[in-house]
Amino acid sequence: MLLLAEQDRRCWDRAQIDEGLALVREALRPRPPGRFALMAAVAAVHAEAPSWQETDWREVVALYDLLVQIWPSPVVALNRAVAVGFAAGPAAGLAALDALAAEPQLAGYGYLAAARADFLRRLGRTAEARLAYQEALVLTANTVERDFLAGRLRALDAPGPV
Repeated sequence: MLLLAEQDRRCWDRAQIDEGLALVREALRPRPPGRFALMAAVAAVHAEAPSWQETDWREVVALYDLLVQIWPSPVVALNRAVAVGFAAGPAAGLAALDALAAEPQLAGYGYLAAARADFLRRLGRTAEARLAYQEALVLTANTVERDFLAGRLRALDAPGPV
């Protein structure tokens, strides 16, 4: 598993990205835009950014704000909360995630626990991050994702920055 933040964007196919961006612009013309156009627009923001650090997270949050209005899904709300954490910092992201904790459809959703764990880790709240990573491991069946989460959990106990 290779996180978006770790990908070498020089390896991305710029011609295909440019084609996709043109298609996204066309898909966003109808008002209001549909959910698939908005999801494509989120992907386009990532594709246009020269690096992870230069991603326009405020735009991503704004797109999720629109998406949650036309497609009010707990998973969309979760994605929005994660974007808030990258736009406004891990404490804001954690608060947005915690606001979703009572959502029944997310009760057994490993990505909620994994996102909480990541923000807790970034905040230096190691004991809470450890518990959240353990919860995510229990809720995740995918072997590759489990290996990633287990690695993050081990890294909490390693000396140096996490």
